Amino acid sequence: MGHTKILITEDDPNLGQILSEYLTLKGFETILCPDGDQGAKRFARDKFDLCILDLMMPKKDGFTLAKEIRVKDQDTPIIFLTAKSMQEDIINGFKVGGDDYITKPFSMEELLLRIQAVLKRSHPPEEEFPTEFTLGNLKYYYTENRLEKPSGEIKLTTKENELLKIFFQNLNQTLDRSIALKKIWKDDSYFNARSMDVYIAKLRKHLKEEPNIKILTIHGEGFRMVEVQ
Repeated sequence: MGHTKILITEDDPNLGQILSEYLTLKGFETILCPDGDQGAKRFARDKFDLCILDLMMPKKDGFTLAKEIRVKDQDTPIIFLTAKSMQEDIINGFKVGGDDYITKPFSMEELLLRIQAVLKRSHPPEEEFPTEFTLGNLKYYYTENRLEKPSGEIKLTTKENELLKIFFQNLNQTLDRSIALKKIWKDDSYFNARSMDVYIAKLRKHLKEEPNIKILTIHGEGFRMVEVQ
């Protein structure tokens, strides 16, 4: 894990400089762009952990830039800098996918706290997960997306792998359908629920060679992977 990389787009050169220096001092890597156009080009080229976008900028304002970022990337957190505390601005900011906003003038400490809070929300700490599991005559390697069974090995797709991981984490417990959907598919729409059923069927097929492991459907709730003794 390298430095947390922050894209700052701010047309006021003084404020941009202060932000950039302060955050660099706090251990972040910062890239400063003087307008929305350059911000967009930079975002397309690099990978950032967080964006700080001024709302009022020449060439391309913060809203437009945020919208463009969200088309390509739903996850990178965005904090807006807004010059006036206009409700309208703030509501629009959230509509286009902003995570937080801060009204000028603000203190650097307050901005730092906002950044830390937003980063925490976007990177919940990963619980320790063993890289390999043995269940009966099956061996499951999570980091390699691989399931070894007596008849040979299977390369799991990302979704199969994530689903199997959640089952292993909740062995012998009911896995709530909507929690699994939100975690892997990011939302529990009808379409995604059907997609999940297809993946459950695939996993059942993969696990066939280990008769003691079964994925049960628990009506109205979800699924449960059980170890039958």
